[in-house]
Amino acid sequence: MKEYKYKINGHEYKVNVGDIENNIAHIEVNGVAYDVELEEEKAIKPVVKKVAPSNDAPVAAKPAATKPAAAAAGEYVIASPLPGVIKELHVKEGQQVKANDVVCILEAMKMGNEIHAGKDGVVKSINVALEESVQEGTTIMIIA
Repeated sequence: MKEYKYKINGHEYKVNVGDIENNIAHIEVNGVAYDVELEEEKAIKPVVKKVAPSNDAPVAAKPAATKPAAAAAGEYVIASPLPGVIKELHVKEGQQVKANDVVCILEAMKMGNEIHAGKDGVVKSINVALEESVQEGTTIMIIA
């Protein structure tokens, strides 16, 4: 549960945001509980989760890649959400994936970050290699 404090028109509010299930957020404002219905998102965005830090020493990597790839109609681009190094690839070209499947691990500041498919489909192309440095916005792969 995350806690926030707001001041609106001179009034202080203590807001606790709890679990979100099926587009219903469980929220408490100054001790009063509310179930708030959220607007449905049009498309699923990739989820980035932090995983255990790497104990590996830094590896000299190739210069940072900037491989922007344009997606054709009906294709979905998985772009790097932050600069880092590709540590693991969990899928292959032509593989069927679900939106919440982890497709790779991106290490940034000694933390492994799970990169999710973001869309059900088939991996059309993988635009990075293991141990490759990427910048924010670099196309990691395309889902069709």
